[in-house]
Amino acid sequence: MNTVHQFVFGIYPYIALSIFLLGSLLRFEREQYTWKSDSSQLLYRGNLRMGNILFHVGIIGLFFGHLVGLLTPAVVWEALGISHSVKQAVAMAAGGVMGALCLVGLLILLHRRLTDPRIAAVTRTGDKFLLAWILLTLLLGLSTIAVSAGHMDGGMMVQLMKWSQHIVTFRGDAASYVADAPALFKAHLFMGMTLFLIFPFTRLVHVWSGFASVAYLGRAWQLVRPR
Repeated sequence: MNTVHQFVFGIYPYIALSIFLLGSLLRFEREQYTWKSDSSQLLYRGNLRMGNILFHVGIIGLFFGHLVGLLTPAVVWEALGISHSVKQAVAMAAGGVMGALCLVGLLILLHRRLTDPRIAAVTRTGDKFLLAWILLTLLLGLSTIAVSAGHMDGGMMVQLMKWSQHIVTFRGDAASYVADAPALFKAHLFMGMTLFLIFPFTRLVHVWSGFASVAYLGRAWQLVRPR
């Protein structure tokens, strides 16, 4: 395990997460006017609904699938009687479905954004970079399914679980668990971590508002009285 590997998979995750959290907080504090998704619905509605639904359903499913699959301790799965091979098969199937939905939706939104003159005119370089980064990260993730199909024992899944769990529990040996991982997995991990790093500087910050909107469910009714 060389120095570069130790940095990328042992130190870089903390850099990315720190910028993700602190950068989001600073942007909300200092630039609230930019805290939005920059919706293009008023410019052109064509294909927006279908692409938007597929993309968001897919990416939310992938996010929570990764969260549960990687951070749930192995002893929990064992207590439930779920073997590593079964867990891997389920992860591949669910990830494939959600990844396909996300990919189709993203391609629809990309085509709409880049081919419609009115939307293309207000699309910034940062928007194009973000969409390209998400697309490449997604394609790498879907490609890992084919690699995983070659070894269904669940061993690689366990290594990734140990890596992520050692990262969130601040243990220094996390990088060692992915030292022998295929390059495709390492590339996907790096792209995914970097997505958190660039998050505060993009329109993705509106995701925080999406989670915060759950608080509105418990709010009292707003009373509007006539004059």
